[in-house]
Order: sequence, then C-alpha cells, then structure tokens
Amino acid sequence: MSEPARLYLATPLLTAVDPFLPALREALDAAEVASLLLRLGEGASDEAVRAVAALAQPRDIALLLEGESERVARCGADGLHFSYGDKRLAAELKRLHPDFIVGVGGLETRDDAMRAGEAGADYLLFDGDFDETLERAAWWAEIFETPCVALARRLEEVGPLAATGAEFVMIGEAAWSDPRGPAAALREAAARIAAEDVAR
Repeated sequence: MSEPARLYLATPLLTAVDPFLPALREALDAAEVASLLLRLGEGASDEAVRAVAALAQPRDIALLLEGESERVARCGADGLHFSYGDKRLAAELKRLHPDFIVGVGGLETRDDAMRAGEAGADYLLFDGDFDETLERAAWWAEIFETPCVALARRLEEVGPLAATGAEFVMIGEAAWSDPRGPAAALREAAARIAAEDVAR
C-alpha cells in the first residue's frame, strides 16, 4: 500500500511578507507540512524569502519559490515551481538540477504531463478543476513514478484527492480564506488525509 499523501501549502500572492509571518507560523505548527510554495508579487525582497525560509526549513519543510529561478540559490530556497513549458523546463533543469527541486504545474493535457515527467521534472502539479484534477492524479499515480501533487480548492476535496494515490495534496486559498484561520484548516486537511488512509 502506498504512503498517505502529504500536505503541500501554497501562500497567497504576497508583496509584503512580514505581516503574513505570524499566520504562516501558526499554520506550519498546526499540522505536518512537507512543502511550502512561496508566491511573491513584484517588489518583494530577497529578505522576505529568507524570512520564510527561516520558518520553514527548521521544520523540515521544503521551500519552493514560484516563478523566479534566480532567487532560489541566492536566497537559500530548496527549489522552483513554475507553469510548464518544454523549453523553460529544459533550461531550469539545466540550471538547477541536481541541487534544487524543479516542479511544474499548468499541465493542460496528459501529453504535457508525460513530456514533463520524461524531461525530468521532480514533481507535477495537477491544478485544474476538481473533476479534472481527480482524474489526472489517479491516472498519473497509477502508472508513473514521478511524484504528483493534486490541488484542493476546498477542504472537502482533500480526502478524495488523497485517495488517488497522489504523493501530495496542495492547499492554498482553502486554508487562508477559512474563517476559522489557516491553522484550523490545516488540521482539518491533515485529519481528512488520515481518515482516507485508514479507510484504505
């Protein structure tokens, strides 16, 4: 039997990181998070990345940056995430492998996913609507070895997506918009994954 899915937390798009750090700290302490995707808007500083790294990495959470490969090594992140394009993937793999993680999303077709996996991406993110993500994650997890991430847009989607065999379930807006706060949302997401694992 495969291992249960792990949580991959994505931040909102941030221009100012300092005001966000208390909520992030609370979320990371609430449940076991494997990876954190930091999404930065224009004007965010390298110090912002380092501040988030100082929260994530001592907790053994891999910190990935969305979009900006130049900052990955400079700021001590663990890897890069971006929307798939075959030429860009080849360039980023050449630049960052084997020292850093390279993950891709925005995979519009099964063929895109297979090409990205064959090219050497470290993981694939399926981030379409729920039905599409459910189908793609189940298809990929059954056949291929490259890890996949399934995006849950609502907490109710976490269990079914974990049941596909995906190695990771990504939580983003579903956590940050929860009226109970992100910590409660992460605890619920972890509980849903655990319940799904018991059911298997």
